Amino acid sequence: MELTNIGTIRELFARHGFSFTKSLGQNFLINPTVCPKIAELGLEGANNPSEVCAIEIGTGVGVLTRELAKRYKKVVAVEIDEKLKPILEETLADFDNVEVIFADVMETDLAAVIADRFGGAETAVCANLPYYITSPVIMRVLESRLPVRSMTVMVQKEAADRLCAPPATRECGAVSYAVRYYSVPKLMFKVNRGSFMPSPNVDSAVIRMEISERKELSETEEKMLFRLIRSGFSQRRKQLVNPLSGELHKSKEEVSALFAELGIKPSARAEELTLEDYIRVAQRVC
Repeated sequence: MELTNIGTIRELFARHGFSFTKSLGQNFLINPTVCPKIAELGLEGANNPSEVCAIEIGTGVGVLTRELAKRYKKVVAVEIDEKLKPILEETLADFDNVEVIFADVMETDLAAVIADRFGGAETAVCANLPYYITSPVIMRVLESRLPVRSMTVMVQKEAADRLCAPPATRECGAVSYAVRYYSVPKLMFKVNRGSFMPSPNVDSAVIRMEISERKELSETEEKMLFRLIRSGFSQRRKQLVNPLSGELHKSKEEVSALFAELGIKPSARAEELTLEDYIRVAQRVC
């Protein structure tokens, strides 16, 4: 079944009475080269590739799901649009190692799903994420500290650049630091807008996040770290001592003195600090 063929997709939609839901940001892949690459990237570095399981977020008509099913021991996909159920029953009929859960991934206990379906098997997350929910989904997976080894996701190109931007660069934002705290992100390849049906107004990119070992911070220090980062980037044009003095209920002079003590320029702005700088500040004020 050529699920990247426009004619095949249109025939499926017509036969099952499917129509796009604009609010779900549905853009289905018609480029046949993309999904095999995403599936292979999820297996990179696996100890035993034939035993790896996969969580997919959003199925579309099952293009990526099928590629995952060919390569992974078991695949569990979470799809919010129940109108896709009859289509997926047809497009995934050849595979007995796939389960589709019709639910909102933001309200799904993925840790329980992984424990119940995969046991202790190595697990990868793969997805073609709708643009409107990219950062919330990624941060939910990362912050939940799921027992997964990597995330390989396709997102809007602009979001990919921001998610993968190294800290202490002008391109980075608060989410860049958060992603780096939990993982090592890398932009793998670009996907032009013509690869989708309907075609969006922007290009996309595939990024891979290798999940890092947990940093040795207490829960209090970790919460403080992200408070400081969010506060700093809320006023990124200002010197960092300004928003942090309000966040920490300290004078600007006290924050400047703290920076000097830690070897940080008192005149630094939010994006000039490394992740390690923010960690040292968080540990110092806790």
